Amino acid sequence: MTITKQTNIKKEAGFASNRTYNEIVAWLDSRWEQTRTKENLQIIKKLDQILGLPSKAVNTILVAGTNGKGLAIHFTTQLFQEEKISVGSFYSPHILSYNERIAINNESVPNKIFTEIANEVINAAETNNLKPQSIDVLTMMALLHFKNTNVDVAILEVSENTSWHPLTICSPKITAITRVSTDGSNVPNTEVENNIDETLNFVKEDTLVISADQSKLNLQYISDLVKERKGKWLMPIRKLANLPYPFEQLHGRSAALAERIAQTYVDNFVTQDATFISNSLLVKPKGQRGRPTTEAKRELELNPRKTVEQFWKEAGSFLTGRFQLLEKEKPTILLDNASNIDAFDNFLLGIRLLHYKHPLKGLALIVGCTQDSLETEEFLKSVRYFFKKTSGQLIVCPISKAVPGESYKPSWDVETVINDVKGFKIKAKLANNFEDAIEIAKKLVDDRHGLIAITGSHAIIKEYWENKGIKKL
Repeated sequence: MTITKQTNIKKEAGFASNRTYNEIVAWLDSRWEQTRTKENLQIIKKLDQILGLPSKAVNTILVAGTNGKGLAIHFTTQLFQEEKISVGSFYSPHILSYNERIAINNESVPNKIFTEIANEVINAAETNNLKPQSIDVLTMMALLHFKNTNVDVAILEVSENTSWHPLTICSPKITAITRVSTDGSNVPNTEVENNIDETLNFVKEDTLVISADQSKLNLQYISDLVKERKGKWLMPIRKLANLPYPFEQLHGRSAALAERIAQTYVDNFVTQDATFISNSLLVKPKGQRGRPTTEAKRELELNPRKTVEQFWKEAGSFLTGRFQLLEKEKPTILLDNASNIDAFDNFLLGIRLLHYKHPLKGLALIVGCTQDSLETEEFLKSVRYFFKKTSGQLIVCPISKAVPGESYKPSWDVETVINDVKGFKIKAKLANNFEDAIEIAKKLVDDRHGLIAITGSHAIIKEYWENKGIKKL
């Protein structure tokens, strides 16, 4: 029976479509749905089986939470590369091209390979009368690509905490939770607890679980649920990684979580039988008896052992759109996809830190987001406090081009927002579109020492790059 089933689900050349890259992009753009159900999960389970269970062929690490998921994956990938561990990364969402979501050793998949994998997955679905959503197809593409390239480990971003997320088909070695609270309070919050419940759907028996959340109540709730689901709870993150200024305060916790992920994976799944890995950042050499030999001393002098501390001091090349400074632009441009109030506050902190280091001669803050992404009352409080401490002007901008898969909501109502902002006596201007916002901003700041900061969503970052004429990052 098994043999017959496999024969039936095998694709036949006569029914296979050979879509172009642009046709695949159009296919993906048209199949984003707002809701998921148990039926969606059954579809991806069947698709996984048809394609040879790529979800089980690769060791996986899942990263979930409110903020910092992409950065944690990015940093973890860098650490794995230092250890000579090949790693596949799955990010969500993208900014300009779907290719950004799937990477090997932080190199995005090229168009040709993207097209080949997409055709294989879509054809397998259509031949077997399955109707997956875009997130299902992209997830299967990533897992299949990681399987085909024989990566040592795959680290995948959980875009939304839901019981029916396609990544629930994986059996992760590690589940990492960046943060689940949006206000950082230690007050019981039913919404946050529900969020934790959904997040921990990814925990399977013996899954190692790490969290960088700082709420004691949240951590206790996570710990209890992990034990209930027979996972293994590890000590939460308490420190910040020593990144260059000002990134330690902005991204230090995501980096520290990445270090713990990499260290945990190496300790538990790479070096169980090894006593020492030469030049490893994460594996400490065993103590040796007696004094080191002359040859050993000479070798250490010629090839000094790099430390994790050195790694973080040199760490750079942050992800596109995550507090990305374009210092060669005149004036300097700062891009950040801060799409909730927690991330927005962190973004404003970053601007203040930049101002402390080199006083800004003019600041324009362009904000554009979808409805309800930035809670109006909290947003107004944050902006009012910021401009009390830092001189500058707010420019409220609508969004015209959404990023597929990022949000199903329309642009926020800029007329309402600008009226609320001015009611708080905040200096602000209304722009009809992003191009007008940029023109207004350039008139407000100094060409050499000013800063134009753009934030609110992936969509507003997309508009910046498209305004520059760049179609693919």
